[in-house]
Amino acid sequence: MFKSNNVTARLFERQICTPSPGTSIHRARRFYENIVPSYTVYDVECPDHSFRKFTDDGLYLVSFSRNHQDLIVYRPTWLSFSCKDEDCDIHDLPSKARKFESFFTQLYSVTLASSGELICKDFFLYMESNQFGLFATSTAQIHDVPPTGGAIQGVPSVEKITFHLLRLEDGAILDERVFHNDYVNLAHSVGAFLYDDLLAIVSLRFQRIHILQIRDSGDLVDVRAIGEFCREDDELFLNSNSQRVQCLKKKFYFHFQDYIDLIIWKVQFLDRQHLLIKFGSVDGGVSRNADSHPSFFAVYNMETTDIVAFYQNSADELYLLFELFSDHFHVSSRSSLHMNFMSSHSNNIHALEQLRCTKNKATSFPQFVKKMMASLPFSCQSQSPSPYFDQSLFRFDEKLISAIDRHRQSTDHPIKFISRRQPNILKFKIKPGPEAGSTDGRTKKICSFLFHPILPLAISVQQTLFLQASVVNIHFRR
Repeated sequence: MFKSNNVTARLFERQICTPSPGTSIHRARRFYENIVPSYTVYDVECPDHSFRKFTDDGLYLVSFSRNHQDLIVYRPTWLSFSCKDEDCDIHDLPSKARKFESFFTQLYSVTLASSGELICKDFFLYMESNQFGLFATSTAQIHDVPPTGGAIQGVPSVEKITFHLLRLEDGAILDERVFHNDYVNLAHSVGAFLYDDLLAIVSLRFQRIHILQIRDSGDLVDVRAIGEFCREDDELFLNSNSQRVQCLKKKFYFHFQDYIDLIIWKVQFLDRQHLLIKFGSVDGGVSRNADSHPSFFAVYNMETTDIVAFYQNSADELYLLFELFSDHFHVSSRSSLHMNFMSSHSNNIHALEQLRCTKNKATSFPQFVKKMMASLPFSCQSQSPSPYFDQSLFRFDEKLISAIDRHRQSTDHPIKFISRRQPNILKFKIKPGPEAGSTDGRTKKICSFLFHPILPLAISVQQTLFLQASVVNIHFRR
């Protein structure tokens, strides 16, 4: 633990003191207590794009055109200008500081959508080792479609869903995978999970988990499909042993019908062999409010086709695993250098205290467990690795801002980041929206925050529900 808050003293201490084994990166992250976004450029002049996120290594800023046709990728840079006086801090920033191009350089623009498709602006997965990006386009949903070809009754259909694999360095489209008359939940990347070079895509309409491998060459290669059949000879076995299968069904316990009525909702990798699969009713699978529906979790071994464990969403045992080993549910790579420091209640005492406080306040423990389990399986790459969300360094109001990639209800008041080591010291604040605040307090506003994973740089975007122009602010260290 540093004894001084002076950054010069910290640098000197780093030179003369050797950290304990395995703690050097954690100690380095403590420098972010001194290096914070200290200045805001309000209402930046920028292109009318939908800004998605920074990649986890900070090399790229991904955005989409407002007509949901084009992908636009930027390289983060830094504002630079000259000053002849000794004290440049007393001067206002030059006029070019209000321009988006002073902070970001456009690398390219690529048209992804075609033939009536639109880019899903919430879908983006990043393969850090190869700097590949996975994007999705789709046509409109069609409801009340008859369940032909083995489809599930009550699940919408999309005529065409296309997954595009790009090399982000130059925008080259390396491969594509198309699903016809299917339904994949693309919102917030719910329907796909990336682990190292393995990609799982959940077909809700046909109840299949498609496992693909992303080769270094940029090819998408089929590995297996998990659904009606799990082994290559399953169909042959069932057809040749139909009487034996029926006999097994009759002897199975009385909840069998309840289980076969379940459908796959969501999936994530736990490692290269095991999947965590969430099951529930058809209504819950396509509903935005799935929390109110009963659900079940299965740990499935893809190699042996065995279900290793099976839990209801109110199971105390599953919650205990979630509380003690939360980081295992967040894993998306064995080699990422940037995603290993996200705060959770299994690696951060402050997050654990917050969880236990919520648990103690709950009037019903089973309901509390169900609420916690509603977040499982976690969406892939849904949290920012920015050190400013490290709860061992800073305290902030998680109702207004957090590492989770979601829109928030906007506020006209600045969001404060308080030092953990000095509980009364304000380190910095982020204010979305116009500098003087909104003139119409009755208009409902939402905001999103994009924090760079390494630099003291963040973008806040405030928008209304009436398609008015967004207010984009850039927060950085001056």
